[in-house]
Amino acid sequence: MQPLEAKVHCEQWPASPLLKVAGLAEFAAGTFPPERMLLDLRDARVRAAGSAICRLPWAGFLTDVPEHAPPSRPWIAVPQGAFKVGVGDVVELRPHASKMALRYRRGSNNNILFTTERCNSYCLMCSQPPREVNDGWRVSQLCDLIELIDKDAPSLTVTGGEPTLLGKDLRRIMARCAEVLPQTRLHVLSNGRAFEDGALAQMFEGLHPSLTWGIPLYGDHYSLHDYIVQSAGAFSQTVRGLYALEAAKQRIELRVVLVEPVVERLTELARFIYRNLPFVEHVALMGTEPIGFARAHYDDLWMDPADMAPVLAKAVNFLSKRSIRVSLYNLPLCVLPESLWAYSRKSISDWKQQYLPACEQCVVKGRCGGFFAWTTDKWTSQSVEPVRGTSCAKH
Repeated sequence: MQPLEAKVHCEQWPASPLLKVAGLAEFAAGTFPPERMLLDLRDARVRAAGSAICRLPWAGFLTDVPEHAPPSRPWIAVPQGAFKVGVGDVVELRPHASKMALRYRRGSNNNILFTTERCNSYCLMCSQPPREVNDGWRVSQLCDLIELIDKDAPSLTVTGGEPTLLGKDLRRIMARCAEVLPQTRLHVLSNGRAFEDGALAQMFEGLHPSLTWGIPLYGDHYSLHDYIVQSAGAFSQTVRGLYALEAAKQRIELRVVLVEPVVERLTELARFIYRNLPFVEHVALMGTEPIGFARAHYDDLWMDPADMAPVLAKAVNFLSKRSIRVSLYNLPLCVLPESLWAYSRKSISDWKQQYLPACEQCVVKGRCGGFFAWTTDKWTSQSVEPVRGTSCAKH
């Protein structure tokens, strides 16, 4: 697991800026103003370029050796082994606390725009438990961050909390992405409830050329969905919201977390989706992330993924045969029938992904998404073992 925040040494910073880490290529490209960049003096080639480059109006300097920074200029030094920060990354410096956090990582498989800690659902397995806080300041910060993200970034995930609680401010963030990052795929994770009357959904029609909404649906009946999200009326709000998004010409992905009560009615849910929501582009069936609220509800939620295999195969085949694209997230290959491997995706964010010791001898490790870094024995399938040939013997 790679930490995203660390203590640093820093001097002469008057504020808490967002900064783009720059090398010679970023300087030559001229895409971002020096006033918003950290020149990376850890690179010997940058130091060899001479003092003229350091006289430019950089926001500051990133260095291993503070003495390398020009005198009377702001600098940051990251202690050895604290965390990895590289050229192209965007960092937030909090000088009063001597801390630096990564807000965008060049080359990462899942960069996020975190909109709010607030939420109107309290899902039993929520990995980011909500807090009722006043964090409206995030909107302006995110708009500033968007300006420093690589123009060729392939994708961004917009998440929370519940992003739609921002209302018009969420549209402001998406509009900034449309202006600055029109080629970047945007994936907004929302419970969809705020779209039920159609007004909010209409705000996003035609806004960004590659915008998809990831909406959870946990059952074919209101009682199951409302139980999972711990909010009465959520099922009807979400379904109406899905129709409103479709009316606003929005692309939709349904997300289904595979906890035991949901798996028990997964085939019924697949039929419900086909009959009532045929316009969805993608269905993601997802293993549980064992953190946050999930830890407190282990007995209610846990089901060994290997025990899900028959119903999982049935649901996947039902959807795929009806031209509804389906994927499996957060499930290692060794616990799945080989017939489902083609649907499996390496979905766990690189900074929180790991492999177990058993994985070292596995011949399909390179194709497998592995495990969350906080997975314990309690949350690990009893069927985890190395795949040693072209097909897994127990399947």
